[in-house]
This record gives sequence, C-alpha cells and structure tokens, in this order.
Amino acid sequence: MIRVPAALPAQAARWHEFPDDASLVANALARVLASAQGAIAQHGAFDIVLAGGNTPRRLYRALRHADTDWARWHIWYGDERCAPPDDPERNSRMARDEWLDQVSIPMANVHAIPAEAGAREAAVLYARELRTVDAFDLVLLGLGEDGHTASLFPGHDWGAHADSPDVLAVFKAPKPPPERVSLSATRLSNAHHVLFLVEGAGKRDAVAAWKRGDAIPAASIAPEAGVDVLLDATASI
Repeated sequence: MIRVPAALPAQAARWHEFPDDASLVANALARVLASAQGAIAQHGAFDIVLAGGNTPRRLYRALRHADTDWARWHIWYGDERCAPPDDPERNSRMARDEWLDQVSIPMANVHAIPAEAGAREAAVLYARELRTVDAFDLVLLGLGEDGHTASLFPGHDWGAHADSPDVLAVFKAPKPPPERVSLSATRLSNAHHVLFLVEGAGKRDAVAAWKRGDAIPAASIAPEAGVDVLLDATASI
C-alpha cells in the first residue's frame, strides 16, 4: 500500500462527526471564533487561511454576525483559480460576497492571491507577501472526492518536503480551471490549528482512504498540533 511520504511528520487527525451540516457549521464557527480570541489575546492579531467550497460558504455567512475585533483579523487564502478578480469562481470573490464585504475588516488585511497574473507570477508574488506572517493561527481546508485539499491534487507536487516553496503554481489540474495557485503542504502545515470541513456522501471514499493511511493530499497537512476533521454523518464511514 502507498503511504504518505515521510517528508513531513505523520499527521495526527482528530475526527469529529456531526448529525447534519448545520451542527457542523455551528461547531466550526465556535472553533474559528475561539481561535481568533486566543490569537488576538496572545499576539494581537489573527491570521486565518480560507478555503473555498459550499461548507466554508455557510461558515463565512455565519461569520458576518460575529462579535470580534475585525481590525485584528488578517485573511489569507489556501488556493485560488487563475481567473479575473471578480470571477464568481474565485475563492476570494466568494469570501467577499458572503462575509468580508459585510464586516469592517480593513482592506489592507485581506491578502488575496493575485491569480489573475497567471500561476507562476502569482505564486512568486504571494510567497513574497507571506513573508510577513510566520505560523498561521488557523487554516481552513476542505476535502475533494479524490482526496485533494486546497489545489493539491493526486499525481501533482504537494510541496510536502522541507525545502518546498511556500506557494505552488499548479497546471493541468484535474478540475477546471486547469491553472491554479496553491499554498504548499509545508506552508499549510505551519499553523497552530488546522480545521478540515467535510460533508456529503461523495466524500465517503476519500475519508475511508484517509483513515486507512493512503497517500492522499489531505494527509500531507501535518502541523505539530495535528488536525481536526469535522464530518457530517453522510461523509463519515
């Protein structure tokens, strides 16, 4: 059986099952706000990495109503599609529509990936911007039916080695569009907390592969503190 390469420490995953997507999102919201409160109390800022997808969309909508010091939040992205900034398929556009444009986060605190510049140029530019932050306080991630997370796909470089760049230019992605930009597994693993949001029966095979230790991209995210995986009942095995 193929196992995850030993480039990063073995992933420690904690699995949390919820009866439905509403309770999953409620738990995720509580975790995000607790992480924000702790980070702001500890070092005066909260660096969060956002994911795309339908479950994060509902979480972002719920965050509109949060009681927090938005000026302390810094928004980063785990990946992005190479498309114009206002393209509805962009993760940054979705986050703006559902949440960021509805609250008082300073524009300078929202660090979108400049994917409209093309994958290679955007990767260079975003890596440069990431030098301003060390470990992320919280990374949000999803899980694809093929086991991918962010834009780290099976059969592609996941950036899971110690000398991997922080940001990867992705070409020939198996999901459209084929050109993307993604934080590497190494950079995503440099975080105090990592939270996966997984729902839907279509994810069940990927969850099974993950639990039995198959080499899927999601398993390459290995922060020292481990990862928390929130599952709804239909995605669980």
